[in-house]
Amino acid sequence: MKSIVVFCGSSEGVNTDYASKAYELGETFAKNDIQLVYGGAKIGIMGKVAEGVLDHDGKVIGVIPVFLRKKEVVHEGLTELIVTQNMHERKLKMHDLSDGILMLPGGFGTLEEFFEMLTWSQLGLHQYPIGILNTNGFYDSLLKMMHDMVNEGFVKEEHINTILVADDIDTLLKKMENYIPLPTPKWINKEQL
Repeated sequence: MKSIVVFCGSSEGVNTDYASKAYELGETFAKNDIQLVYGGAKIGIMGKVAEGVLDHDGKVIGVIPVFLRKKEVVHEGLTELIVTQNMHERKLKMHDLSDGILMLPGGFGTLEEFFEMLTWSQLGLHQYPIGILNTNGFYDSLLKMMHDMVNEGFVKEEHINTILVADDIDTLLKKMENYIPLPTPKWINKEQL
């Protein structure tokens, strides 16, 4: 993997472990020559992961919709900044620039982005590894809910098993590097979305 899109919070959360782990992830990306693709903000966990990359001479592409750029949250020191017209165009561009997907702690927007990419994978629109950096068990309840969906017959177990989870950065990146995608038919293409 040479380029990973990271979805995460525009807040830092109450536990300082989230920000420090995000910064450490950015540092790890830079040291392993992995380009960061993310939402382009200078605030929250998003800003920390970008700082971790930039402080260690790595490459960062920020993708931000024009209405958020006007709110002065944009990080001006990135390797490249791409401004989109809307949120959907933003996600599509982030997807196109990456070959892996990773989620850190965040809120509704983080979940929305993650689940759209997960759904695209289920539909066969991409075969990227999808990882969750589960810092301090932040996503334990969500993971339980996903397994409940399997048990209740709404999600196939094989799709849940494609989600790679770890609380250690190196372990998660190794899982992502060794990921073997499910053979899935392409039901629809991106133009149909």
